[in-house]
Amino acid sequence: MPHNKTQDTLVGLFVAAGIASLFFLALQVSNLSSFTKGNTYEVVARFSNSGGLKAKAAVSAAGVKIGSVKSITFDPKTFESIVKMDIDAQYNTLPDDVTASVYTAGLLGEQYVSLDGGGSDDYLKNGSKIEITNSSLILEKAIGQFLFKSAEENKGSGDKKNNPKK
Repeated sequence: MPHNKTQDTLVGLFVAAGIASLFFLALQVSNLSSFTKGNTYEVVARFSNSGGLKAKAAVSAAGVKIGSVKSITFDPKTFESIVKMDIDAQYNTLPDDVTASVYTAGLLGEQYVSLDGGGSDDYLKNGSKIEITNSSLILEKAIGQFLFKSAEENKGSGDKKNNPKK
């Protein structure tokens, strides 16, 4: 079957469209798709453990993305992580007593910050600090505590069986 230029061009366009689609998908998965940045204000929260939270992770309230994590640094004096977040300016009515929590979403274990609750009449503004935080749940730590507790309970019940006077 002879090749002609039309077939070669169509195959080339098909391959180029496939590569462009993969690039778009990679941007969506990695949260790098938003190159433009509108008006935002910065708030800070301190966590005893921010887990696998990364810069550019989502910040949400009631399941709606309202901003992103700007940076995460370590405070060597308090041994806490300092998370700076950029919140879209249109969400300027968040109470200043909200709770910031680190949660995991999706099958890939992507972590994000969720802002919950609050009833104050004062609102978060540029430079505000979120005082109430809940750190990331570390699965290995929780499993270790469960196993340690189970071992202690088994040890205690074993002593009573062997020595009834205890």
